[in-house]
Amino acid sequence: MNTQTILGDLAGQLLSGQVEVVDLAATLGPDTPLLKLPPELAVDTPKIEIHTISEYDKNGPFWAWNWLKLGEHSGTHFDAPHHWITGKDFADGYTDTIPVKNYVAPVNVIDCSAQSAADPDFLLTADGVKAWEAEHGAIQSGEWVLMRTDWDKRNHSEELFLNADENGPHSPGPTVDCIEYILERGAIGWGTQCIGTDAGSAGGMEPPFPAHNLLHKANRYGLASLVNLDKLPAKGAILIAAPLKIASGTGSPVRALALVPKG
Repeated sequence: MNTQTILGDLAGQLLSGQVEVVDLAATLGPDTPLLKLPPELAVDTPKIEIHTISEYDKNGPFWAWNWLKLGEHSGTHFDAPHHWITGKDFADGYTDTIPVKNYVAPVNVIDCSAQSAADPDFLLTADGVKAWEAEHGAIQSGEWVLMRTDWDKRNHSEELFLNADENGPHSPGPTVDCIEYILERGAIGWGTQCIGTDAGSAGGMEPPFPAHNLLHKANRYGLASLVNLDKLPAKGAILIAAPLKIASGTGSPVRALALVPKG
């Protein structure tokens, strides 16, 4: 089957509804939960602001438009390698230099929702990934790996979403050996439904924040604050996650989408 036929079949399946488009992005606005950093480390990302330029009024009688104030890593967002010190030297590690073919890839979804509901500090290990592969098939080179936790059910509240107390944040994520293993498998990136790609306890791991540290060291990518992973199969979907083409961008909010065979 030639490429033209394959794309024609996909177009027909999209039009007929045999392939569904699933929205994996949370709404971006003033109430979007944002990461909180220790005050001695950095200034927090400012709250998202949406300001009206005109709306069919004296400033623009026939049109409506807004200007925005937001951080690159706000809401559902893409982490480029330059986001982390380990990835700072890659010439193709910015949102405007990453090869665009890398924004579209098959996706593996590892369901950890039951474990995360029972324990908000749940950690997915390499053995956990291998057990998933034994059931669903191997992760292939160039594919995304997403950790489904259903944490997106909390994103209506920053307090619930961050889930922090005097001991720090409590949210599920990967262990060091989990990230090491998916990189061995050739994964192009790792994504979660939490505020960032790492677990809440990741600061105490070695190396700290392994999803950031190891992924970007390998010139790979991250996705955070994803939603609706419960609508994706374990395998068989295509992920589209294209950041804005920001000059020397370290990341970007994204409208992440998945192409999913119906049923």
